[in-house]
Amino acid sequence: MNRGTRHTVLATACLLMAAAATPAFAQRASAQDQRKQQMAEIPTCSKPLGTISVIEPEDGVNWWSGQQLPAPSKLIKVFVNKSRCFTLVDRGAGLDAAMGERALASSGELRNRSNIGKGQIRAADYVLVPDLISQNSNAGGNAISGLLGGLVGGNVGRVVGGLDFKKKTADVVLTVTDVRSSEQVAMAEGSAKKTDIGWGAGGSLFTGSHWGGGGASGYANTEIGQVITLAYLQAYTDLVAQLGGVSGNASASNAQQAVEMTKPGRLFANPKGTGKAVRDLDPGMMLYPTGNKEGVMWEVEDELGNKGWVSSSLVQLAR
Repeated sequence: MNRGTRHTVLATACLLMAAAATPAFAQRASAQDQRKQQMAEIPTCSKPLGTISVIEPEDGVNWWSGQQLPAPSKLIKVFVNKSRCFTLVDRGAGLDAAMGERALASSGELRNRSNIGKGQIRAADYVLVPDLISQNSNAGGNAISGLLGGLVGGNVGRVVGGLDFKKKTADVVLTVTDVRSSEQVAMAEGSAKKTDIGWGAGGSLFTGSHWGGGGASGYANTEIGQVITLAYLQAYTDLVAQLGGVSGNASASNAQQAVEMTKPGRLFANPKGTGKAVRDLDPGMMLYPTGNKEGVMWEVEDELGNKGWVSSSLVQLAR
């Protein structure tokens, strides 16, 4: 083989190697983009946006028990604790135990100065519900087999809601509801698949000690659990971004709680109670405070839209 031929063969080999490497490199680069490495860590907030409780969806299938996983609320509570974006209030077993202590206090069984009683439980500003994205079609068979697969696991069915246990994919959604107005202030979706488990800093996400402490160790110890975790992490990251404009004082930002008249009175045009009255007020009438106060006088609106001032000594919070 002469020198020219050798150069031609060598150049051809280099071109073939480059051609083979280019798709692989492009595939790796594309995977890095799709996996969104910036979502590998739980997002954090400089200060809490309010208090929040995490509950399960009312109409959700209990799919996690068939996969030996804890309820998804435990997973989301880990996110909330690590992110410091909300102060968690317990509306589950912790609250039940607290109410048991209050029952003991009211019956006189607790020691003196235990300081347990009414008016101490902190209100939740928001409720966060983790759910699966419903699917109308079931690629793994009929809907009944998918439902049973979610309940009992195994090979009875492999698809339920937004989960495919065989392919190990998850499509989830998080919803935040304002407890005072019942408005859904944020909703975010997330999705993940088996091939996403090893990306970016995801490995460190599952090696921390916070999972066991949060009661969500099953999500870190199983493959499908890790996929579900990444899907909810993506949704939670988007959720935090959506809540950037939410007031840090949900109580003050919402409409004031309604009041009702306890005694006959008058609605005055000014807080001094002088001049002609706007109208007479009868016991039981509902009024809606605007939030403006001067001394004992509150500015309110009645159900007909009349606005004026009334003495707070004549009203009580509507129940």
